[in-house]
Amino acid sequence: MTLGACALVFLAAFESLAVTTIMPLVSRELNGADLYALAFAGPLATGVIGMVATGSWSDRKGPVAPLLAAVGTFALGLLIAGTAGTMPVLVSGRLVQGLGGGGLTVALYVVIARVYPPVLHAKIFAAFSAAWVIPSLVGPFAAGIVAQVAGWQWVFLGVVGLVVPALLLTAPALRGLNGTPVQGPGEPAAAVDSAAVSRPPGGLAKLALAALAALAVLGLNLSAEVPGAGDVLAGAAVAVALLAVRPLMPRGTLTARRGLPSVILTRGLAAAAFFGAEVYLPYLLVERYAFAPTFAGLTLTGGAIAWAAASAIQGRLGTRLEHRRAVRIGSALVLGAVVLALVTTVLAWPAAVAIAGWIFAGGGMGLMYPRLSVMTLALSTKDTEGFNSSAMSISDSLGGALALAGTGIVFAAFSTTTAASFAGVFALTAAIGVAAVAVSPRVAVAPAAAGTRA
Repeated sequence: MTLGACALVFLAAFESLAVTTIMPLVSRELNGADLYALAFAGPLATGVIGMVATGSWSDRKGPVAPLLAAVGTFALGLLIAGTAGTMPVLVSGRLVQGLGGGGLTVALYVVIARVYPPVLHAKIFAAFSAAWVIPSLVGPFAAGIVAQVAGWQWVFLGVVGLVVPALLLTAPALRGLNGTPVQGPGEPAAAVDSAAVSRPPGGLAKLALAALAALAVLGLNLSAEVPGAGDVLAGAAVAVALLAVRPLMPRGTLTARRGLPSVILTRGLAAAAFFGAEVYLPYLLVERYAFAPTFAGLTLTGGAIAWAAASAIQGRLGTRLEHRRAVRIGSALVLGAVVLALVTTVLAWPAAVAIAGWIFAGGGMGLMYPRLSVMTLALSTKDTEGFNSSAMSISDSLGGALALAGTGIVFAAFSTTTAASFAGVFALTAAIGVAAVAVSPRVAVAPAAAGTRA
C-alpha cells in the first residue's frame, strides 16, 4: 500500500514538473503560444473541482471508488494530451488531467486515514514529501531526454503505463478497507475540533462553488493578459475565489479560528509564501547575477533536498516533536528565507546568501507540511475526512495561485527597474510569510474542543 500510494504521488509530481520542461517545445510544434498559460492554469483550476468532488464522495461512500475514478481520470487526461494534434486538444487533456490529479490527492489522504494507525501518519506524509522531491531532481532532465529521443508525446503516454502498476500495488489494502479508521492498541480516539465542523452545502452546490472558484482562479491567472483592466479583474477574481471556497472550508478558516481552521489557513499561507517566492528566485539569479539557467535551477534542488530531509526528520521524531512547535518553526524558517532573498535583492548581497536561505525554506516546509496533514486527519471524524482533506488541498492550490497572480502584478508594476520588481515580489511574499507565522500558534485545538472525542 505504501509503495503504491507513494508511486501515485511520484507520478503526479513527475508529470507536473515534466510538462513545465516540455511545454515550450509543445507550444512551438502545435503553434499554440496563445494557449500556453492556459495549459498551466487550467489543471490548477479543474483540480479544485476534483478535490471537492472526491472529498464529498469519500465521505459518503469511502475512498476506494473515488481513488479509482481519480486515477482513471488522470490517465484519461494523459492519453488525450499525449495523442493531441492541436493545442486546444492538448489543453483539454490537461484540464481532464488536473481534474483527476486534484481528486487523487484527496482520495489518498482519506485512504491513509482509514488504512494506517495515527502513529504512522507523520511517516507516511514524510514519504509523500519525498515522492514529490525526487521528481524535482530528475523530472525535468528525464522529460527533456524523452522529448528529444522519442517525442514529447511520450512524456504523457509513458506515465499512463506506470499508473496501472502503481494502482495495483494498493489493491490488497483497498479490498480489505472498511469504514472504520485503524486505531492502534491503547491509542485514544482523535480529538475533534467541534467548533470547526461545518455544515457543507449539498453535492451539487459544492460542485457549483468549486467550479466558480476554479473559474476565478483561472481568471486570476489570465487577468494580466487584459490591458488596462488587469488589476480590477484580479481583485474581482480574488474576491470571487474567497467567497466561493468559504463554504468548502471548515467554519472560521478565513478568520483564523483556533484549531482545524487555522491548520487549513496556515497550509495555504505557507504555500503562498514559499511558492510565490520560489518561482522568482531562479529568475533573480539569471537576471541580476548572470547565472546560467541550469545552475540557477540548482537553487530549487537544494530546497527540495532540504524539504525531503526535514520531512524524514520530523517523521522519525514523531510525538517527541509537538505538532504546533513543528509548524511554528517551519513557518519561521520560510519567512526568514524570503526575507533573506528580499535583503539580498535590495542590498545587492552575494547570491550565495539567497541560495543558502532557500535551503532553510525547504527545510521549513518539510518540517511543517507533514504535520499540518497529520493534524488535519487528527481533527477529523470519519464523516469529515474527505471534506477536510479537500479543504487542505484547496487551500494549497488557492494559496499558490493567489500568490503567483499577486507577484505577477507586482513584478509588472515595477518593470522599469529590475531590482525594484524583484524586491516587490519578495516583499509581498514576506508579508504573506508574516501572516503564516502569526497564524501558526493557533493550530492547536482549544482545550474545550480537545475534550470532544470522535
